[in-house]
Amino acid sequence: MENAAENVTGVTLELGGKGPNIVFSDADFEAAAKGVHNGIFMNAGQMCWAGSRLIVHEDIHDELVDIVATRAEGTPLGSGIDDDARMGPVVSDDQRQEILGYIEIGKKEGATLVTGGDVPVEKERGFFVEPTVFDDVTNDMTIAREEIFGPVLSVITFEDEKEALEIANDSPYGLLAGIWTSDLTRAHTVAEYLDYGMISVNEYPVTFPQTPFGGYKESGYGREQGREAIHEYTQVKNINVNLG
Repeated sequence: MENAAENVTGVTLELGGKGPNIVFSDADFEAAAKGVHNGIFMNAGQMCWAGSRLIVHEDIHDELVDIVATRAEGTPLGSGIDDDARMGPVVSDDQRQEILGYIEIGKKEGATLVTGGDVPVEKERGFFVEPTVFDDVTNDMTIAREEIFGPVLSVITFEDEKEALEIANDSPYGLLAGIWTSDLTRAHTVAEYLDYGMISVNEYPVTFPQTPFGGYKESGYGREQGREAIHEYTQVKNINVNLG
């Protein structure tokens, strides 16, 4: 942005996120668990739109966390050309060490490690990190606020819709958020008040080339994909002709 400012050049920025999956008590458990799993463990969590925060209603917390943790523990690890693998390594040893550092911070700050949290012993080659789930996370903890860019899920509990929105919006990022509920009226209401550039209802993650991709706050500026992306690469010109 500094270089662009010197030349008064417009920029489009995509800067990451800390995506929440908000799961209400009337959600389809299995569908939500699958979406939460895919949202954080796909690409070993190395996605700007990773759903790294699970914000779950207190009435279904125990059951959903158990399902998500079981899925995490059963995730086959392997290389990108391994047809049986469902999660690969992270990009480098430096990144792996950074992820492991965040895991240690999570423990020290009081979060409960449910599963994972280490390097898998059976993977001597490759920069693998176990699919990791933390429970008893509060939204002021480091693992709930900073983008880890790795397979680490933070579980936060809420009592009502208002609290769920407060937790989700209390983030420096605002890229992609997920809502899980069988009540579409609630889904539309919650979506309206979420400070995120993209909202997925009862699925996660999802983006299409035809729809705009981008976020609010520190998640970036401008949009890619969809008709909106065209505006980032064009300028308006006003031409007046006197025909009198």
